[in-house]
Amino acid sequence: MSFAAAVHAKAIQLDRASLETTAAAGAGHPTSAMSLGHIVTVLMYHSMRWVPSHPRYPSSDRLVLSEGHAVPIIYSACADLGVGIGKEGELRPMTMEDAMTLRDIDSPIDGHPNPMEGFPFFDAATGSLGMGLSVAAGLGLAARHDEINKQVYCIIGDGESREGQVWEAVDFIIDHQLTSVVPIFNCNSFGQADKVSQQQSSGVIAKKLEAAGFIAEVIDGHDPDAILTAVEVAKENHAKGSQGSPVAIVANTIKGWGSPVCQGGGWHGKPVTGEKLQAALAELEGLRNELTSTLGSGDELTIYPPEERAPLAAQISDAPSFTEAMKQFDMASTLATGKFATRRAFGVALRALGHVNSSVVVLDADVKNSTFTDWFASDRALSDRMFECKIAEQNMVSVAAGLSAGEKIPFAATFSKFFTRAYDQIELAINSGANIKIVGSHSGIGPASDGPSQMSLPDVSWFRSFTTITDHRGNPGCYVLQPADAYAAYGLTQVMADYQGVCYMRTCRPDVEFLYDDATVFNLGGLEVLTEGRDLLIVSAGYMLHECNKAIELLDKAGIDASLIDLYSLPFDVDALLDIANENGGMILTVEDNYGGGIGSAVADAVTESGDGFTIEQMHVRSIPKSARTVEDELTYLGLRSVDVARRAARMLGVATV
Repeated sequence: MSFAAAVHAKAIQLDRASLETTAAAGAGHPTSAMSLGHIVTVLMYHSMRWVPSHPRYPSSDRLVLSEGHAVPIIYSACADLGVGIGKEGELRPMTMEDAMTLRDIDSPIDGHPNPMEGFPFFDAATGSLGMGLSVAAGLGLAARHDEINKQVYCIIGDGESREGQVWEAVDFIIDHQLTSVVPIFNCNSFGQADKVSQQQSSGVIAKKLEAAGFIAEVIDGHDPDAILTAVEVAKENHAKGSQGSPVAIVANTIKGWGSPVCQGGGWHGKPVTGEKLQAALAELEGLRNELTSTLGSGDELTIYPPEERAPLAAQISDAPSFTEAMKQFDMASTLATGKFATRRAFGVALRALGHVNSSVVVLDADVKNSTFTDWFASDRALSDRMFECKIAEQNMVSVAAGLSAGEKIPFAATFSKFFTRAYDQIELAINSGANIKIVGSHSGIGPASDGPSQMSLPDVSWFRSFTTITDHRGNPGCYVLQPADAYAAYGLTQVMADYQGVCYMRTCRPDVEFLYDDATVFNLGGLEVLTEGRDLLIVSAGYMLHECNKAIELLDKAGIDASLIDLYSLPFDVDALLDIANENGGMILTVEDNYGGGIGSAVADAVTESGDGFTIEQMHVRSIPKSARTVEDELTYLGLRSVDVARRAARMLGVATV
C-alpha cells in the first residue's frame, strides 16, 4: 500500500482530464494545470476538510486558485468527486460531461474561476493575476472572527508572483498573524512568453517569504509525501495559535508534467490536440504504469469532513438616527453647529452600525484619521473588526472580497483618489458577486491645497460605467453615491450595509451645512428635490450641491425660477427626473467637481433614451487642477463657483447677466 502511488494515480487521471477538456474547448491551459496535478490531489482528496456535495459549507477548508488559468485541474477533480455545482442553492453533482463543456457560453464551467456562474467551490473570481492571496487573507480573517478552525490554501504562479499585490498580501498575513492562510507557489519556471525571471525562482521566492516572516517549505511539487509533509507543517503551526508562524509552500514543478511532448516554452494557453494529444495521453499512461506499481486495492485517498457548523444568520442594520447617534457618542455640541463633513458622518454611521450588526467589518489604508474609520477602530467593542491594511489599496479591496465570501459586510475606506489603483480588483469583486462597500474620502476637488495628486477626478465616470450593467443578481453592477450633507452620508451608509452588492460612496473633506434632517429617507436609486421652479433644472450632488444652492439664490434675484435636484445616486429614478425637467421647459444643467462621464453623462443618456426634446449642458472639471489654498480658490480656477453656475444657467435661458 502506498500513499504516493495513490496520489500519482489520481494526479495522472486529473492530468488526462485536463488535456481532454481543453482539447474539447479548443482553448485553455492544460500544461499549467498538469503542473498542479499532485498538489491538487493531496489537497482536495486528502488534506482539506470539506464536503464535496456542499462546497460552501461554513467550516470547510478553502482553496483559492489565484493562478486562475490553471483551473482545468480543479474542474477535473470536481468532476471526479461529484462536487456540487449550480446556482441559487440548487446544487447537483458535477460530471465529466460538465467538464467537457469548458468555456461554452451555456456552461457553468467558465474559462477562469467564477462562483457566480454556478461553481460555488470558488469564493471569488480570479484570472487577473495577483489577487488570490489577498482574497485568501480575507477568508482567513472572517474565519478567525467567527472562531472557525479552517485552513485557506492559495495557489499562486511563479510568474504571477511578480505582481506587487502578492507581497502586499504577504505583509498583511504577517501583520495579522494569519497562520490559517497557506500560500502555495507553483514554480514551474515558465510564464506566458518566456521563462520567468530569476527573481521569481523558487529559491528567491523562498528567501523573500522568510524575510517577511514566513516559514518557507521548498519541495518537489510532484512528490506526494513532500507535499503532504509541507501541508502538515502548515497545519501544526496554525494549531500553535499565537506561537505559530505562517507557512508558505514553494513547490518546484514541471509545466506539462508527465508528457514531454507538451513541456517547455510555447505551450502557454494552447490546448494539445490531434496526434500530440494522443502522444501526451500515451506518455501519461506509461508513467502511470511506472509510478503506481505499488498501488494496492485498499489504497484510497480519504476526504475528511469539517466540524459541523450552522450558517450565520443574516442581520438587519437597525441603527439609531443620525441625531441619536451624535448624542450617543457625545457629539451633541457638534450637531448644534449645523455643519459637519460627510466623511465624519460616515465615521459616525460606521460606529453606530458596528453596534447593531456584528457582520460589519472595516478596512482602511493608513488614513483612518482622515476617513474617520478610526472612530470604529477606537471603540473597544468594535476594534477587533477593524483591519488596517496600510498603504496597499489593491490588497485591501481583495481582502474585502474575501471577507465578503466569509459572510461579512466589509467597508473599505481610503481617499477616493487612491482607489484608482485598485480598479482591477474592484471589477473582479463585482464579477465575483462580492458584497463590498467602497468609501472614498476627500472626493472631487476638496483636497485643494494638496493639488490634483490627491483629487479623485475620473472616479465617478469609471464607477458609473458599472451602473449601466446588471450583475448576476439582476441589480446594477455598482451604485455610485454622493451624499451632500451629514444626514445623507449617515443614511446612505446604513442603506449600503443592508444592500447585497457593491456600492461606491464619495465623501468630502470640508465641513458643509445640513440640508436634510432625520425625517429624510435615502434609497439606492433615489434623488431629492431641494428647490422647485419652472424655468430650468439644475442637477448636482455631493459638495457641488452647496454651490448650486447658492446659485439658485443668485438666479432668484435675477428673476429666474430654477429647480435643484440632489442626484445622490447613480443609477437614479429616470422618470422622476425627466418629469421635473419637463416642468422646467426641458432645460437641464448638470454640475459636478470631477471629470466628465459622471452625472452629466448619466442624465444625457437618460434624455437621449427618452426620445423627448430636452436641452442639456454640463459643467464639470475641464482642465487639470492645481493646488490652491482654499476650495473656493480651486472652484474659481476651474470655473465652478456658484456665480459661474448661475451665469451658465442664465445664458441657457438667454439672460445676459446675473
